[in-house]
Amino acid sequence: MTDRKKTGNAGEALASAYLAERGYRIDRTNYRYRRTEIDLIAWDGDILVFVEVKTRTSLAFGHPSSFFKAAQQRRISRAASAYMEAIDYEWEIRFDLIAILYRSDNDYELDHYPDVFFPGLH
Repeated sequence: MTDRKKTGNAGEALASAYLAERGYRIDRTNYRYRRTEIDLIAWDGDILVFVEVKTRTSLAFGHPSSFFKAAQQRRISRAASAYMEAIDYEWEIRFDLIAILYRSDNDYELDHYPDVFFPGLH
């Protein structure tokens, strides 16, 4: 496994734990639709939340949140639509971003951005 993949896996585990500690119920991890992956799908009460996790080990190229571009948002919204169709869900949804500056499992900075975008409005 590459260092990049290990860092990504560590970030997703931290994000999942962070959400669970705040009462979210994790529904799926690493949901794949065609060539797109949604890192976490969770329930925040009655709201279905699609979560992108961006983890970086340094700020050399910018904050992890700056890597969540419009093209990826469009792909994720298509994958979210497929997931909603698969589970026959038509109600409230949200797209969140969790950005992590990761040094180790005990040394990291996590920023949670709820409702970071809405499909069609970017």
